[in-house]
Amino acid sequence: MEKSKVYYTNFHTTFQENLPQKLARLIKTAGMLNQIDFKNKYTAIKIHFGELGNLSFLRPNYAKVVADLIKSQGGKPFLTDCNTLYVGSRKNALDHLETAYENGFSPFSTGCHVIIADGLKGTDESLVPINGDYIKDAKIGRAIMDADILVSLSHFKGHESTGFGGALKNIGMGCGSRAGKMEMHNAGKPHVTENDCIGCHACEKNCAHHAISFDNKKASIDHNRCVGCGRCIGVCPTDAVQSDCDESNDILNCKISEYTKAILQDRPHFHISLIMDVSPYCDCHSENDIPIIPDVGMFASFDPVALDVACADAVNRQPVMAGSILEQHGSHHQDHFKDTHPETNWKSSIDHGVKIGLGTAEYDLITI
Repeated sequence: MEKSKVYYTNFHTTFQENLPQKLARLIKTAGMLNQIDFKNKYTAIKIHFGELGNLSFLRPNYAKVVADLIKSQGGKPFLTDCNTLYVGSRKNALDHLETAYENGFSPFSTGCHVIIADGLKGTDESLVPINGDYIKDAKIGRAIMDADILVSLSHFKGHESTGFGGALKNIGMGCGSRAGKMEMHNAGKPHVTENDCIGCHACEKNCAHHAISFDNKKASIDHNRCVGCGRCIGVCPTDAVQSDCDESNDILNCKISEYTKAILQDRPHFHISLIMDVSPYCDCHSENDIPIIPDVGMFASFDPVALDVACADAVNRQPVMAGSILEQHGSHHQDHFKDTHPETNWKSSIDHGVKIGLGTAEYDLITI
């Protein structure tokens, strides 16, 4: 398969060009405006609005750059995401919109409207046939499937279940309705190592399905209620909550790739990822730890698989940030994401994405 083109620029600026202008130049050079006809087309800009309390999500200024470019071509852009599976500030459309506005994503700051794609309670979905190895009909937020074009704008960072969150995670998991997210998460269920449990109840407070209870001040998980979302794993301060097997994370990554293909097939799409504030955990957390590496730059491509590989390679070339969780864990795998979350394998999403024809792992990096 021919190598995909991935375009890159760093975060250095000049008196003549600031970061929004530099992002616009990157997008234009990568060919988004030349190769996609936006005129009178509804364009979903898939972004993560950030959980309340988290400050590592992308600033809305970057979203405005994308929206303004699309509008300059006569397009009709809107910012979008789907409701979450876990307890938090984005579980329904009303709270989700309030969170987006509080974090700066409003029509006044971004130049376009915000639409929660799967509706008030996360039940407004389209069934998209995919006939994959794991998914037969993907459950996607209806507003996303109603759009003519999809552009993803991703914050590239770590993730406790998938290794990292990039374009594939932003699209595949992010565009799934609440039922879709449950379908992607349900391959494996976590368990509690009682000797490590300190009875803080953080896992219980963050379980949306009342699957966690306490006996003798120790947590236990009811697998009949658990959907395997992994939120309890991320919030446990002592790592007492563990995934039952590595395979479940691999299956999760494969399902995300299949959902991504369901979303992107049969319509134009383009993808942008920013490697900055690379927190060890997802922006779904209501907190963010210090970055595990220094800021790197901005990347863009028509191929989301190649884009994720290029970003992962760029991260792994960086020094470890002093005092970060990554430094505490140490370097054992020559892979910053594997070292941060040893139970994960981000390459499984890439391998499966290549297998199903979503994209290629081979890329030419073009620096502008």
